[in-house]
Amino acid sequence: MISIFEEMGGTYTLGADGLYYPNLVLPEMEESHYGKYGMLRKQYLKNHHKAIYFTLLTSCMLITHLNEIDDEANEMFELLVMQMKQRQGITEALKAQDQMAWVKAMNNIRNAADEIILNELIYT
Repeated sequence: MISIFEEMGGTYTLGADGLYYPNLVLPEMEESHYGKYGMLRKQYLKNHHKAIYFTLLTSCMLITHLNEIDDEANEMFELLVMQMKQRQGITEALKAQDQMAWVKAMNNIRNAADEIILNELIYT
């Protein structure tokens, strides 16, 4: 009698304990390189969208999704910071003149860009 697993092309290996074990192989998965935004997205999905999280996890697409979100968020962060610096007139000359004013302005810009990214990419 052939099992459904064998009909689908699966094979078994006899173990040392006399039991047959299926030969299962996981698909090749992308190497994870995500950072802050990927981890935040993972936590958000895990806590608020469990169905999406488990669908991505079981289809081996979670790491790919997190890598893409992190890459897109980092690109968006750099672009937003650059645009906000230009609009507000934050230059290297200001940095040379008044370092504390430059630091305050840059921290404000980075925090604003971070909030935009969290609302637009991570928590959607």
